[in-house]
Amino acid sequence: MDISLTFKHLYRPLCLYATHYLGDIAAAEDVVQDCFVRLIETGTDDKIRVVNPRTYLYTAVRNRCLNILTRERGVEADLSPTDIEGRITDEEAAEVSLNEARLWTAIDSLPDRCREVFLMSKQKGMKYREISAELGISEKTVEHQISKALRVLRSKAGDFFRMLFGVA
Repeated sequence: MDISLTFKHLYRPLCLYATHYLGDIAAAEDVVQDCFVRLIETGTDDKIRVVNPRTYLYTAVRNRCLNILTRERGVEADLSPTDIEGRITDEEAAEVSLNEARLWTAIDSLPDRCREVFLMSKQKGMKYREISAELGISEKTVEHQISKALRVLRSKAGDFFRMLFGVA
């Protein structure tokens, strides 16, 4: 098992998955890091062998999140993962987290200025004119950078991107 490759491919999706339970990015990162440490420790024990690290990690993250929620909110609390629209199944949370991670990886791959302009528009909800004024660039440049970002994201994040942003 190549733990560095596993970490590279699963860290972000697992953090997003844990966030669907906890609603707190910092707490989610702590949970995922703890689970990776446990995986590494388990791998050094000759009596225990993890056959599928992905399954192990998703199960460990879910269980750790449920433990935290039970401890914080009590036994009667709703322990289902959620998204913007409300409760989702565990399988949906895992699938959405993979898609979200794919989208954020694609966003991270954008050139710096392009990423900055795109996030100002889509994440902060700023108008082209506002972005132009804040960055000291023309509105045409803002429009060009967003078009470039959309092209790249459509190709890299596919259907999830189209569904999320309602872009054809």
